[in-house]
Amino acid sequence: MQSIRPHIPPSLSCAVGPWLVAALAIPAASQEAWQQEAQARIERHRQADAEIIVVDDAGQPVAGAEVHVAQTRHRFLFGCNFFQFGRLEPESDEESYRRQFAELFNFATLAFYWPTYEPRRGEPRHAYTEEVARWCREHGIQTKGHPLAWNYFEPRWLPDDLQAVRTLQMERIEDCVSRFRGLIDIWDVVNEATHYEREELQQRAPKLTQLWTEVGRVPFVDECFRHARAAHPQATLLINDYRVDPAYADLITALEQAAGARPYDVIGLQSHMHGDVWDNARLWDVCERFARFGVPLHFTELTVVSGAKGWELAQRGQPWLSTPEGEEAQARDVERIYTMLFSHPAVAAVTWWDFTDRHAWQRAPAGLLRQDLTPKPACTALLKLIKDRWWTRVQTATDTEGKARFRGFLGDYTVTVRLASGREITSPLTLATGDAHVHRVVVD
Repeated sequence: MQSIRPHIPPSLSCAVGPWLVAALAIPAASQEAWQQEAQARIERHRQADAEIIVVDDAGQPVAGAEVHVAQTRHRFLFGCNFFQFGRLEPESDEESYRRQFAELFNFATLAFYWPTYEPRRGEPRHAYTEEVARWCREHGIQTKGHPLAWNYFEPRWLPDDLQAVRTLQMERIEDCVSRFRGLIDIWDVVNEATHYEREELQQRAPKLTQLWTEVGRVPFVDECFRHARAAHPQATLLINDYRVDPAYADLITALEQAAGARPYDVIGLQSHMHGDVWDNARLWDVCERFARFGVPLHFTELTVVSGAKGWELAQRGQPWLSTPEGEEAQARDVERIYTMLFSHPAVAAVTWWDFTDRHAWQRAPAGLLRQDLTPKPACTALLKLIKDRWWTRVQTATDTEGKARFRGFLGDYTVTVRLASGREITSPLTLATGDAHVHRVVVD
């Protein structure tokens, strides 16, 4: 079968990790053939070999010890926006929403839309956000703030003086990033800069749009990143856009050239599919277009609806309903899309948008849960992928050399060694790269 191998510049191979070194062979054939090969790529890029060595306190191997390996968390970020936290009634619905979220995801996007986050000047809703972030940390869920700079809409209280607006924008970035350091360490710093000047935005956010225009697209974006970096040098900073075409790639290139370095850490790619659903060829092409920059890719906003398809349905003034046929189609697309993205070594995160149809963006049947918070087939399919097909549980025993081996998905584990006497020793293990890992357990 004919294959296409992506060109990987040698200068990038050290910057982004071992996945650039591995040659990818993507068949130029049917989508079915692509998906068949996805599993091989997943095994190659998302798993690693590990060796458990059990010895006594004299350093002698312990043979015949039972070894139980249980994965507790994926290294890959499977996420969703968490915008309904604390806002659902009755209380049983709130509990169901949180429980199902924590059961499925290890990554949550928290809202920082300026007009709703700070509806009155000097009164940002930090307390609510801290509550959400702390709940996430208690449940092993990493958090991301979204977005810090975006001119889709603006606070009504912004002054007319554009330099004052500029100061306020940069102060907001620094305040949010520094205030939540340790709770929120991943940020969508700049959102949708590629086409920031489109007419609707000039009407919706005239002051912010005019500010971007006067400062210049690239200088303004660079300035936002510099303030975010100063507030938290170790933070993971994203540039994010709904444009996933060459225009976005050109903006990223211009930003790197102007800054003299890469100001961002991750490239964010939106993929709202309220209308046509991307086929495998388009998924792969988008990944390849941006993988060449040598940084991880996050699919930051992924939507597939479970009803009629078409962006115009959001404007018709009638309910946009989930249907049995649409739910089955959504489940098939979810399994296919996640499999393809998980199989691409540059992709490090996928975030679904929204978790439930209740209060979903565009009032679309976009959720993995229905209005009544019962799971759709897509939710069941995704849970099976994340916590079953791509999840490692191993029960084995040490050989005469005191060794037990397994191959598992990258992530965190609990290793339990049970001796013949019935005694158990438990220890953590992390598979962080595709390299072989050695884990030593000493029995006192």
